[in-house]
Amino acid sequence: MKVRKRLYDAEALALGLTLNKKLPSELQSRYYLEEEVYKDILRKRIEPNPRKFVNTLNKIDKNGNVISSVEKLQSEAIDIPDNFEVIKISTSKTTGQQWIQYAAKQEKEEVKDFDFEGIVKKHIKRLDRLVVPIIDKAADFDRLVISDVHIGMETNKYDNSMYAVKWNKEEVLKDCTRIAKATIKERQSNFIVVDDYGDLMDGFDGKTTRGGHELPQNMTNEEAFDTAVEFKIKLIEPLLAHYSRVEVNNICNDNHSGAFGYFVNKTMKQILELKYDNVKVTNHRKFINHYFIGNICFVISHGKDDKSLKFGFKPQLKPDSIEKIDQYCKNNNIYKTAELVIFCKGDSHQALFDMCSSDDFYYFNYPALSPSSQWVQNNFKKGRRGFFLESYKDLDIYLKPKFIK
Repeated sequence: MKVRKRLYDAEALALGLTLNKKLPSELQSRYYLEEEVYKDILRKRIEPNPRKFVNTLNKIDKNGNVISSVEKLQSEAIDIPDNFEVIKISTSKTTGQQWIQYAAKQEKEEVKDFDFEGIVKKHIKRLDRLVVPIIDKAADFDRLVISDVHIGMETNKYDNSMYAVKWNKEEVLKDCTRIAKATIKERQSNFIVVDDYGDLMDGFDGKTTRGGHELPQNMTNEEAFDTAVEFKIKLIEPLLAHYSRVEVNNICNDNHSGAFGYFVNKTMKQILELKYDNVKVTNHRKFINHYFIGNICFVISHGKDDKSLKFGFKPQLKPDSIEKIDQYCKNNNIYKTAELVIFCKGDSHQALFDMCSSDDFYYFNYPALSPSSQWVQNNFKKGRRGFFLESYKDLDIYLKPKFIK
């Protein structure tokens, strides 16, 4: 698997690479390399420099003449790479020799590597207001729910997966078309809410948003970003010709996408709201969020967050989860306003709908759109993937699961 790392110009030229551009303030540029190649470079960087004798002490007579000296074998300091930082310096007051300890910087995702302006311009074409057919005696509203798309995930890295399933750009966009067509076909209302419960992106630089967890990937960061933006636009645009009002809710606090998913959804919001006047996109950045449609409150979450939670909400409702959701609802005065409260989440890659464990709210788990990763296949089973269509009228809920083989 290739990784994206910084190299000095001399290192890049030694590998036969064409030099990439960098800012005047930067000493290194980014390149895609095989992991083993980059490890060799790191080993060479920390190899001690050749040692030589250095004068560390002179004894001088009263006339200023050197009558004796002390020389010690020392090596020059190692250059600190741009992506490392000094964490400790020790200095011998006797000899002047220094020992420097450094470690890798905690790097954040860099937005500057993405050509936002170019991507946005590629999708935007000014349109007149769409003429949308109206349904008489319609449902109050429809809902389309997707979760865990995991764009960029490689399901068969070593060509030995038990249930090898392609999950490349072509397959992602094919499912996008399938979802849009099914939603239009099942339309029961003039108003639709589209919810995405997180993990839209599988990772960034081959790792989860928390870092440290290696992930097999079949796209670069840029390819995954472009695919995700195209997926979101092609999912929503067909609906705008059939619904007079479209509202989109995106969870942007999860354990795989994190800030990377937010960049995609922010771009999507700018494109759609600039082109159309019957769409509203809300990007939710907290671990738990909520919104009202009439007297129904949807409390939404991915199920895990991007930083702190080792164990998130389980598929089966547990007492500690009931308390956490209950406290959120009380703190936000939801019970006082809503006649029906529904807690909705992704993450578990399972479709489970619990309307009985709590007397105060329903607990809905939604399936993943993506196929199972090889790790999930080996540890559990192939699993079922899909999306959900829903219609609501007078507090009655009509659930329509759509599973994909």
